[in-house]
Amino acid sequence: MSSSDKSKAKLSQWDALMLESLNAYGWSKEERLRRIHAGELPQDESKFKFDYKLLTASAASDPATFEEAVYNGYQIKFSTLRGISSWLLLALGEEAELNLEPGQESVSAKLTVEERDRLAATLSYGWVIHGEHTGAADEKSAYRIEPLNRL
Repeated sequence: MSSSDKSKAKLSQWDALMLESLNAYGWSKEERLRRIHAGELPQDESKFKFDYKLLTASAASDPATFEEAVYNGYQIKFSTLRGISSWLLLALGEEAELNLEPGQESVSAKLTVEERDRLAATLSYGWVIHGEHTGAADEKSAYRIEPLNRL
């Protein structure tokens, strides 16, 4: 882990999902940040039913961290299986497969090298990504994300 990773802004999983959902609007980082701070956000009609007022409140409570997250990326404080699956859908447009069988819990997805690296940088501590990339860097390969330690 590089020193820049250690100082990466930390966001709650829910804030990260709301932030990623706003990418669909095509706003620049500056416009997205302005709209979040001003509370000028749309009504979410997705299956997530995000209440963006909560994102505005989070940004107001720690503006420096939030700005860092928008401009330079973030790490999720605590990731869950369903949260990882949702993040893959919102951030990368990738439908993931959940395995919720006790002792075998994991998320499986096909990712490019760049997508895998972005996921790895975003996941909270305690998760591992299994799988080797095959083919060109821009081709998708199968990966499995699972807890580092199982109870």
